[in-house]
Amino acid sequence: MTKKNNASQKISFWERNRQSDGYLLKQKATSVSVSILRAILLFGMCFLILQPILMKISVSFMEEQDLYNTMVISIPEHFTTYNYELSASFMDYGKSLANTFGISLSVAILQIFVCTLVGYGFARFEFPFKKLWFACVILVIVIPPQTISTSLHLHFKYFDIMGIGKLLTGKTLNLRSSILPYYMMSAGCMGLKNGLYIFMIRQFFRNIPKELEEAAYVDGCGTLKTFLRIMLPDAKPILTSCFLFAFVWQWTDGFYSKMFLGNVRLLSTQLAVIADRMDAWVVNTLKIPGGASVGYTNCIVSTGTLMVIVPLLILYLFAQKGFVESLSSSGIKM
Repeated sequence: MTKKNNASQKISFWERNRQSDGYLLKQKATSVSVSILRAILLFGMCFLILQPILMKISVSFMEEQDLYNTMVISIPEHFTTYNYELSASFMDYGKSLANTFGISLSVAILQIFVCTLVGYGFARFEFPFKKLWFACVILVIVIPPQTISTSLHLHFKYFDIMGIGKLLTGKTLNLRSSILPYYMMSAGCMGLKNGLYIFMIRQFFRNIPKELEEAAYVDGCGTLKTFLRIMLPDAKPILTSCFLFAFVWQWTDGFYSKMFLGNVRLLSTQLAVIADRMDAWVVNTLKIPGGASVGYTNCIVSTGTLMVIVPLLILYLFAQKGFVESLSSSGIKM
């Protein structure tokens, strides 16, 4: 019975193809060809993205002799986890991880809180010089932070509000080597990538029908209650995406970290000096003049890099649903 059904299906397909003068077969061939081409492109893109990470994982479990063995390519001949112990000791991993997590989480929450209010204001309210202020937001996105690095350094090294501090105490405040500049810049929407978050949130709120707010106003809700009860629940996807961006960029930031938190152990700053500490350890502990070999130094740096990004990968695994939902629902509209 099954063979008869398959035969009838084949006959019906070719019969319909004959009746369409070959159009059905062309359409089927085109669809299959496009699917194969799409699969090849996706495989190539995924390989280009994952291949460096896979190589770092492979190298991180190799002993030094495997690095110079031409017969060893991806699978270690002498498997070891000692590289992770060395990297953890060079970066003071436990303390650096705790400091990085606390700072990244608090700064990301503050950034999203402030940017949500500002983005909603740009999307729904009219106020003087609105276009000018939004142009300033675009400038914050376009202009790299390195352009104003000198101004930021001098501003927070000799911090004063309208000369009041110097008038009362005779000197200014040096806020460098503290977390206060991070919080102050984030609260003023001048933190890392704040302009981008404002733009994304504004575009999302603009795509929500105003009738929802009007219905809430009719039911007796005020502006604040409408924002908290109606708009924020709908904005969970975009807020999740912005929070992930803020957390990850803060986690891997080296520019503001070196400028303001030079004395605080963070993963990004510790990773930058891991090669120097490796050389010092080889010279002072192993008593090998000249320091570590280039290959083994790169191996330790690769291992440290993996230890920095693993917490981010775990975070994405738990938050991927909201992140993908945000991209699919609002990314195209933006």
